[in-house]
Amino acid sequence: MKSKILVYLAAGLAMAAFSLRADACSNVIVTPGASADGSAMVSYAADSHYLFGELYFLKGGRHPKGSFRQIIEWDTAKPLGQIPQVPFTYQRVGNMNVNQVAIGETTWGGRLELMDSTGIMDYGSLIYTALERARTAREAIDIIVSLANEYGYASEGETFSIIDKTEAWVMDLIGKGPDNKGIVWVARRIPDGYICGHANQCRITRFPLDDPETLYAPDVISFAREKGYFSGSDEQFSFREAYCPLDFGTVRGCDARVWSMFRILGGSSFDAEKYLPYAMGYDLSGEMPLWIKPEHKITPKDVADVMRDHFEGSPMDMTQDVGAGGNALPYRWRPMEFQWNGKTYVNERAIATQQTGFWFVAQARPQLPDEVGALVWFGCDDAATSYLTPIYVSTKKVPECLREGNGDLLHYSATSQFWMCNRVTNACYKMYNYMAPVARCSADAFEQEQMFSSVPEMDSKLARLVNGHRSRKARRLMTKYTVNTAQKQFSAWAKLEETLLVKFIDGNVKAQNEDGSFKHSEYSEGIPEGLTQPGYTDFWKQAVAGSPHAGVLEAR
Repeated sequence: MKSKILVYLAAGLAMAAFSLRADACSNVIVTPGASADGSAMVSYAADSHYLFGELYFLKGGRHPKGSFRQIIEWDTAKPLGQIPQVPFTYQRVGNMNVNQVAIGETTWGGRLELMDSTGIMDYGSLIYTALERARTAREAIDIIVSLANEYGYASEGETFSIIDKTEAWVMDLIGKGPDNKGIVWVARRIPDGYICGHANQCRITRFPLDDPETLYAPDVISFAREKGYFSGSDEQFSFREAYCPLDFGTVRGCDARVWSMFRILGGSSFDAEKYLPYAMGYDLSGEMPLWIKPEHKITPKDVADVMRDHFEGSPMDMTQDVGAGGNALPYRWRPMEFQWNGKTYVNERAIATQQTGFWFVAQARPQLPDEVGALVWFGCDDAATSYLTPIYVSTKKVPECLREGNGDLLHYSATSQFWMCNRVTNACYKMYNYMAPVARCSADAFEQEQMFSSVPEMDSKLARLVNGHRSRKARRLMTKYTVNTAQKQFSAWAKLEETLLVKFIDGNVKAQNEDGSFKHSEYSEGIPEGLTQPGYTDFWKQAVAGSPHAGVLEAR
């Protein structure tokens, strides 16, 4: 069956009407009991063709009475309005604050008639305002709900991942339309020891109505009845079926990514084969669980590597069809669908994708003081061929390579991590099966050393300082470490780009010595020794050989 599916994929999938988000994002949520070190984790890839990769940084502090917070739409930078500022806010770096609260998101659209053009709180403003004000995940949920209900919600249907150092939550929400200010929503605490995921598809279906670990809008069911989205008993109510009904595109382009997260991290505890027909969009009744118990305790490196997935080893493997070209490139340039002879076809959408602005794995670590425990592993561009660098959220400043304003999508900066990662990644796209492993090996080596050696050592030093009432010195030390580590790796990545250019120029592969130097002839240090020309994959050769226009070189 697998070979037939791959042949079918090679030709593309003919479809009826469907919905499919081209930007899209992906989140993995790990509860403390499911992680190797007892931390809660959330990963996020901010995938957008209009989003620049930089590290948002806002110091906390006291605010004068009567002051206001400006609300700027995250996606467009459009001013939406202002809201009263609270007396005190907390420092946030990226998508985490100093209280170890972190928030990720994915947009799913849903019923577009529920968009509120009069609202001023877009999903990005809800995230970052909540981080400025929340001490816990539950507080963040309360803040999101109260802000959206008071000022109106200006975005489409959304899922939030919300963690603190003891809990992890998944929250689905959608507006109520221009004539009904506010949102309908449901949030569920993920049982400790389990993991969850979402990827631009509403994930919460039926939920308990009397469980303290499940929170929801009081009118979440009655509003659906009023709009004609639901007519059964309360116990039968499904948030997803009411506000974001499934179709082929939302499953194949979105929930398939969750299926892949679960198959990688779940191992034998997740029956990937059972849910494969659902993930491929063939059987929409095969609903996946909202959360699963992983096969083993999860490390931040495990989560980072899941964010690099292209369905490798599955029937949707993007390296194994004709769209991958001659060098197994697991990317398809947008648009995701195309028409031919009156039919519509779609390309796969994996977790790792080319249009990522930034991505991260945030860790809330209860075994450490808050000043030390709040940690974001932060990266820019395509996760598969970029690296994560450790950022302590209590840092006093961010690295220059990640500073807001250091370049943008229309202005190149030679000192920007986003642009340097794009240089490496876009170089890899030309000979992906040979070049990407070199970049990935470099990223792996750096992350392994940081995650399992350098950061734990720094954690111990910082914790001793904080526990010894020397927090100021701890902040200076963590700032120096955060900045220096990021800038050192940035320089290493710039050197990597040079190496890739020299090693793989014009489709050649130049041999290297163990120390990384290039092998050269005995007569000149500028002439390669051991140069090879690997050509194309066997899959591509077979496809071309089967073409009616293939040229055959006859034996002489």
